[in-house]
Amino acid sequence: MSAEASPPSPRIHVDLEYLVRLQFDAGHFSFLPRQPVHSLLSGGHASRLRGRGLAFEELRPYRAGDDIRSMDWKATARLRKPHIRVYSEERERPVLFLVDQRTSMFFGSARATKAVAAAELAALGCWRTLDAGDRVGAVIFGDDEVVHIAPQRSRGTVLRICHEMARLNQTLHADRPGENPGGLNDAIRRAVNLAPHDVLVVLVSDCDGADSETRELVTKLAVHNDVLAALVYDPMGFRLPKSPGLRVSDGRKQFPLPGGARFEQEYEKIFIEWSTKLRDRFKALRIPMLPICTHEPVVDQVLRALGHRP
Repeated sequence: MSAEASPPSPRIHVDLEYLVRLQFDAGHFSFLPRQPVHSLLSGGHASRLRGRGLAFEELRPYRAGDDIRSMDWKATARLRKPHIRVYSEERERPVLFLVDQRTSMFFGSARATKAVAAAELAALGCWRTLDAGDRVGAVIFGDDEVVHIAPQRSRGTVLRICHEMARLNQTLHADRPGENPGGLNDAIRRAVNLAPHDVLVVLVSDCDGADSETRELVTKLAVHNDVLAALVYDPMGFRLPKSPGLRVSDGRKQFPLPGGARFEQEYEKIFIEWSTKLRDRFKALRIPMLPICTHEPVVDQVLRALGHRP
């Protein structure tokens, strides 16, 4: 963590200045295969990410100490001397963030809304990717608009991503008409076109509207890329507070909640069934899932999951 003080976290909306200042917190975690033992992406917890690709460099005679797994048996038979294939790690690996800024994300019962937490996570990831020397891009989607930014290795690209996230975030309001459950599939479809192969795709969303088409699109995306799913949630989404007379609103009308133990149990049961189904779908595709809670600073959660903070 930087010695510079972090900016206070916004509760409702983010602005560009806040997302830019998050670069000072974007350290001590990585999306690459070498992870701390407790990391979500370590071998014991999930399939390792591929990391940067390997580029063929040369074919040369075998030397004592060389890894026999690099032996080129065809060349060895043809030249009648042991030869190995030498590879070098590619210098960069593109990362593409899919950032959800739909109306379903405009909810939070404590520190921040889900939309704010998603923007925080994506900004941290973008700054970290740039610092690692890799290209970074984004697909940012709201109810009525999808913005795609092709991966580039430049500070200007990260600033543009932060600007677009803040812009779409600030269009969210409680009285905004209508949601777009199909927006999730639209964004993943864009990612399929932007990430043909060897890209790390980070989906940052509450996955509202996920359906069978979502599974098909994510499967297609994961064939030639690595995918990390960051599921943004608010605790009130699965457990209601013990307060009588609760009312909910869709921005136009208010409705009283029935209350009572039976209703609370059914409410929690629906969320558990949905989240378990979602987790199993990702697990079947060998996609790690990173839960991000709105009640806690996002940087702390990322460092615990992917970095060095216990």
